[in-house]
Amino acid sequence: MAFLKAGSSSTVNLALLLWCSSILSTVLGYDASVMSGLNILPSYTDYFHLNTATFALQSSIGWAGTAAAGIFYGQITDWLGRKKAMWMSAVITLVGVILQAAAQNVGMFMTARFIVGLGNGAVYLCGPVYLAETLTLEWRGVGLGIFMAFFYVGGLLAAGITYGTASMSSTWAWRLPSALQGVLTIISVVVLPLLPESPRWLIYRGRHEEALSIIAATYANGNRENPVVLTTYKEICDTLEHEVDDGQHLSPFELLKGKQNLRRLMLCVSVAVITMVSGNNIISFYLGIMLDNAGITNTTTQLQINIILNAWCLLCALAGTFSLDKAGRKPLAIASCVAMTIFIFLVGALTKVYGSSSNQSGIYGTVALIFLFQGAYSVAWTPLAMLYPPEVLNYSVRSSGMGVYTFLTNGFGLMVTMSFPYALDAIGWKTYMINGAWDVLQIVFVAVFWVETKGRTLEEIDAIFGASHIMGVPQLREVMEGVEPGLTLRDGKEVVAAETSLTASPSKV
Repeated sequence: MAFLKAGSSSTVNLALLLWCSSILSTVLGYDASVMSGLNILPSYTDYFHLNTATFALQSSIGWAGTAAAGIFYGQITDWLGRKKAMWMSAVITLVGVILQAAAQNVGMFMTARFIVGLGNGAVYLCGPVYLAETLTLEWRGVGLGIFMAFFYVGGLLAAGITYGTASMSSTWAWRLPSALQGVLTIISVVVLPLLPESPRWLIYRGRHEEALSIIAATYANGNRENPVVLTTYKEICDTLEHEVDDGQHLSPFELLKGKQNLRRLMLCVSVAVITMVSGNNIISFYLGIMLDNAGITNTTTQLQINIILNAWCLLCALAGTFSLDKAGRKPLAIASCVAMTIFIFLVGALTKVYGSSSNQSGIYGTVALIFLFQGAYSVAWTPLAMLYPPEVLNYSVRSSGMGVYTFLTNGFGLMVTMSFPYALDAIGWKTYMINGAWDVLQIVFVAVFWVETKGRTLEEIDAIFGASHIMGVPQLREVMEGVEPGLTLRDGKEVVAAETSLTASPSKV
């Protein structure tokens, strides 16, 4: 295996991890956006005879499946390991995709969507946990940012494919886009045999030799004596031993123990709320209705706008991804929230004034503001959605916390996608104004309660929450810049600092 071979290229290993991140994201983005495209296709809506209730339900039932995965998949991820958990998620998704492409009635289609959602929820949970624990410090922000940034690559594929099949008169107009998701799912797991297990999971299980080889392969081309490798290994061993000695267990209930774990949970919940309730899901799932309200009713034009919007969001998300380690998580989040608030108020105002008019300038001004709103969201919240939660969670609660995060994210997504069709139908433009008022509260929350995590390893982030076991020693970034940590390696299991030997014992960890 590429990662476990002494002297293997860290560049190749990094490329494999980024490939994993980008393809997983592409599959998730395809699934989310394909429903937006199908909802525009007359061949799809007419086949299932959708009314307001079934229209909302078939769009939102996938959220229910994804939320359900959050209840139990964290425990599976801790038990089987991060890598095997990703294999299982792909199998679940494939079963759902096959049923979706073969659906004969709305009940079968909704069952398929729930199963696909279950597989997606598993990916949302174990994917970020795996990448956060395996990527190097310098690439964690980019790698996890790409995990959601390439969401829009999948969106572009879905938009382009549904645009291309729209001219088909048979049910293949919607069955083909559904079936192609299975191909993407298979591609997403092709690289898994070349990837390692999380070094943190391995150390927790007492498999120190494997973990050290992986850290060396990712940071130093396989050189196990490199100071950066030794520092990283020592930090992980010390942190996991500290958590075990402190009585922390791999349990969801650990999240409710102590002020600092509750604080971690609060930050995770805030990301779940903001990523779902900022107004972006109105556009993601009901772009057709928004464009109808704005005065653009032609199906072909709507599909074209959908393609261009996904391309725009991809560019904004990539810009944000490569800015996170310079601007910082918190400043970028605040700037995004401010911009979203302004733009969603303006979308509401222009929809009210020009929505039922023939004023082309006003109509396309509304469309431009929809683009600006989605761009403001994408530049920060697309990469932060899968970066910030695993960063603020320590090892003992990382999988369980991501389970809660996945459940709440998709629970809120379910609420939004079920309620907004009724809101848009009943109060139209006022929906945006209500959402804008909520977005103001989000700005205040991020400014007051968020902590900055850039430039720190996962273990060093613990210090923000009161952990003291690694204080007084050089941080990894300082070692990378030339500070001598004074560490040496003994038999692949011990790291010696000055005169004190600190060993992460397999019996404890």
